[in-house]
Amino acid sequence: MSEATYSLIRFQEAGDSKARAGLLVGERVLPLDGDINSLIEHWATAEGQMDSLAATAGKGTGLALADVEVLAPVEPAQVLQTGANYRKHVIDLAAAHREPGQDEDEVRAKTAAMMDQRAGQGTPYFFIGLPTAIASATDDLTLPSYSKSHDWELELAAVIGRTAFRVTPEEALDYVFGYTMVNDITTREYVFRKDMPAIGSDWYRAKNAPGFLPTGPVLVPAKFFGDPQNVQVTLKLNGSAMQDESTQDMIFGVAKLVSEASQIMPLRPGDLVLTGSPAGNGQHWGRLLQDGDVMEGSITGLGTQLIHCKDEVQTESRQK
Repeated sequence: MSEATYSLIRFQEAGDSKARAGLLVGERVLPLDGDINSLIEHWATAEGQMDSLAATAGKGTGLALADVEVLAPVEPAQVLQTGANYRKHVIDLAAAHREPGQDEDEVRAKTAAMMDQRAGQGTPYFFIGLPTAIASATDDLTLPSYSKSHDWELELAAVIGRTAFRVTPEEALDYVFGYTMVNDITTREYVFRKDMPAIGSDWYRAKNAPGFLPTGPVLVPAKFFGDPQNVQVTLKLNGSAMQDESTQDMIFGVAKLVSEASQIMPLRPGDLVLTGSPAGNGQHWGRLLQDGDVMEGSITGLGTQLIHCKDEVQTESRQK
């Protein structure tokens, strides 16, 4: 992977409620005109200007990163999420949910064979998230009081650069502007509707509470990111590594995901395509999110998220 010369952020200056796009070069922020989606959409003409601007950055230019509030780097109109896309994760889940009396090794072997067949002949599983759930990489996460089963899912996310509709896997990466990091928070007990089992999963209730998509801190253009199938996804809970997996373990790579997603609906500049969660979720460990937890997420080349969890009820009690 080549070292990124610059990345893009969205930010606010102290005392100013206006969100701005910025070029991040080292620890300096160079403010840009226009919103992030316009910049992405017109990158073909803006790229040369950004390259030149980055080359002029130095001490004293722009703003100090420490002096601005970094927001989520994207404002997508559409968020596509991918389920069951890491081989080890799916195998672990199958073993954890095996029927009483089933042999674990047998379940793992059978599931592994199914995943290998799916990788060669199957298609990805998508569902839709709401952009209103997006938060920054440092916003506190309020754990809603209606459940105690909130879980983490750190994921690589592709950001679409130009309208993609029915593109092939061979073409797909040409439509990816760049990459960012998303923690796809999930309320486990709401994933399946117990009152209507025939309907299946309920992703609206399980994944779309305020702040359930911590995103960023940076958006790295694809030309600086390198191979999306060879980066490490790591999430630490209170300092202990819970997820630590390479994107090589994906069942369907980024190119396949973008291509398949584009077969049904046009993907627009700025849209997010999440690529699925590696093994090591809280459900696997038997340890879900609690008041006071700190999640530290990192993906190679994409910086660090630091999210403090606050129980909704306890937060309200402390404020009284």
